Amino acid sequence: MPFIKTFHFDLGPFYIPFAMLVIVCTSNAVNLTDGLDGLAIGPVMVAAGTYAVIAYVTGHLKLAEYLQIPYVAGVGELSVFCAAVVAAGLGFLWYNAYPAQMFMGDVGSLSLGAAIGVVAVMTKNEILLIIVGGVFVMEALSVIFQVVSYKVRRKRVFLMAPIHHHYELKGWKEPQIIVRFWILSFICAVVGLSTLKLR
Repeated sequence: MPFIKTFHFDLGPFYIPFAMLVIVCTSNAVNLTDGLDGLAIGPVMVAAGTYAVIAYVTGHLKLAEYLQIPYVAGVGELSVFCAAVVAAGLGFLWYNAYPAQMFMGDVGSLSLGAAIGVVAVMTKNEILLIIVGGVFVMEALSVIFQVVSYKVRRKRVFLMAPIHHHYELKGWKEPQIIVRFWILSFICAVVGLSTLKLR
């Protein structure tokens, strides 16, 4: 648990559906974020870079012991995979930056989201993903709130969901929304990394 390292869940056989839920939710949250040029790939790279650090320290016996996080043998190799996601994301962003010449689509967003979810599960830092992937959580919750509110109250919470479209309709320019969401994802990553030491 982030910030509370002495508390551990033991889900037993329920861990498998929990892990499946983490992967599916992350995959769909990234897919919902992919609505503007470069909006999804920025937070994906930030999350992958953050989990590269987390995977490295989780797979290093002495660092894991020092930081009081669960040691998972061999998981440090995932830092190479996460670094590859960041590098590939930079190459993609060159053509996906506003105005985009290339689009990610469902195949890219769903698979990248699933990849981040799998890394979170393998490093035993699933709950931390809520902090690190804060932008994805915000986007997914905006859709959930919008749908529930409309079905129950027949009223919308946002002008349009996901939330990046709400800001578009409020008059924010597309590059402004994208960069501000990147800033939010970077702040979430810093807070997430700080949980390695803060307790």
